[in-house]
Amino acid sequence: MTLGDAPVDAGADALIAARLCAVDPMLGGIMLRRGAGGDRVIAALRAALPPDAPIKRLPVHIDDERLYGGLDLGATLAAGRPVGRAGLLAEADGGAVIVPMAERLREGVAAALAHALDTGAVVAERDGPRLVAPAQFVVLALDEGVEEEAVPMALAERLAFWIDAGEPQGPQSDAGGVWSAAPCALPDVSTMAMEALAATAATLGIESVRAPILALRAARAAAALAGREAVAEDDLALAARLVLGPRATTLPAPPQREDAAEAPPPPPTPPAPSSDAQSADEQRGEARPLDDIVLEAALAALPKDVLRRLATGVQRQRAKSVGKGARQRSPRRGRPVGVRAGVPRGGLRLSIIDTLRAAAPWQRLRAAAPGRLRLTREDLRIRRFQARAEALTIFAVDASGSAAVARLAEVKGAVELLLAEAYVKRAQVALIAFRGTAAELLLPPTRSLARAKRALGALPGGGGTPLAAGLAAARELAEAAQRRGRTPYLVILTDGRGNIAVDGSAVRARADADAEAAARAIAAAGIATAFVDTSPRPRPEGAKLAAVMQARYLPLPRADARAMHAAVKEAHHA
Repeated sequence: MTLGDAPVDAGADALIAARLCAVDPMLGGIMLRRGAGGDRVIAALRAALPPDAPIKRLPVHIDDERLYGGLDLGATLAAGRPVGRAGLLAEADGGAVIVPMAERLREGVAAALAHALDTGAVVAERDGPRLVAPAQFVVLALDEGVEEEAVPMALAERLAFWIDAGEPQGPQSDAGGVWSAAPCALPDVSTMAMEALAATAATLGIESVRAPILALRAARAAAALAGREAVAEDDLALAARLVLGPRATTLPAPPQREDAAEAPPPPPTPPAPSSDAQSADEQRGEARPLDDIVLEAALAALPKDVLRRLATGVQRQRAKSVGKGARQRSPRRGRPVGVRAGVPRGGLRLSIIDTLRAAAPWQRLRAAAPGRLRLTREDLRIRRFQARAEALTIFAVDASGSAAVARLAEVKGAVELLLAEAYVKRAQVALIAFRGTAAELLLPPTRSLARAKRALGALPGGGGTPLAAGLAAARELAEAAQRRGRTPYLVILTDGRGNIAVDGSAVRARADADAEAAARAIAAAGIATAFVDTSPRPRPEGAKLAAVMQARYLPLPRADARAMHAAVKEAHHA
């Protein structure tokens, strides 16, 4: 049985991946999700790397000075000349960087790690001197977030191994004892093996060119670890399972089966070959193609839920969770994201340390008196902050017709579920109902669950369907939220068949034209929208209107509150 056929133990795979990274640091490292076994993987890395190899933990909110290195302010002031200091990336040279809560890593920090993985060096070019230091290490990114959170792709795609692991189950041969796997020369690999990995990546829908390259390095590292002079089938199977399998986005198409009745007649029976030729042909017939072995090993790495999603064409979109607004620059508050040159006025905050650091290299040229500093306007540094905009989910609900009571009950449950998340995600919810001849704002933007329950307690239903008025009211509320710095998201719940025009007339053709114009206005405003078709039997009108407003179309004829809540979250992530 090949490695690709063996039962998958994610915990053991993580330990094997750590050992392969020690053999070839160019594999980048490991992204370990739900890593209950993270401590064991860290211990495995320590054991595999040389005894004096540094192991550094990277804080989530690390600043640029600590990350890159730069000017040593105290040494510079004492020496009267620029003196550099190494940052965390340079300190980790020859070892490993552990990244806890990697799903919360800032894009800038992820880019710095990615650059170091690509070049093996770190460049600090701040406050005058330019410092270049070697920085070759492997990364263990511990993704401890929920399904919707993700490690920045700039870093993730450079890590060979993506492992969704808990504690290893049962005894692990690789975990016992102390072993070392120092970097060594990698064996050669055949052209056939390269083609097999590339073909497997293409079959699984992997678009990144890095993936088959990393798989090839993993196969060579596995062969070196086993003491082989050439890459074997087991090495290729292991690489496909650990590197290509977790990156799969599609399943291979099943083989085509021709109907026996339509199959062409068999060709004439050739003359019987000699015994030697027959034996060779039988051996060739029994040998499995290398592509099939590698592909089977990659598919063995997919958990059952992933196989189900790929088989049905439903892929998990890992993104920031619903209810979170877009990040935006803020001059006075939020998370610190660096400094810039500027004058501290209008509420801007001076960064004293960065100002002193900018001035220190020039003191000799400025002929400063002993024990004193001479500052100029160019030395002043202003703190920069990043704040997350408040999110607003706007429900626009069709409250007309005999089914209004059921729809409003579903919306009430979905709104309450979203409000339960709002307390920790700075999200607000608003509700617009349209019936009769107009739309009404029943629940202004709020995070108050009690206020929402009062507003949802007794909603009227019945009458005509002023769809255009409902869409226009939702767009106006969303645009008002945008002007206040919020991030709006619309959820339209209707069957898409309006019968009341903007002027109040019950002319269906005019009502349809007005609704289409209102949908175009939503698309022109660039407002993210989900269109939930609540018709018992969805018809083309809803899908057409959703396409006009560039909304995610969700036919949910019999959705309860939880299904509607889950659908809205999924649409928000797409």
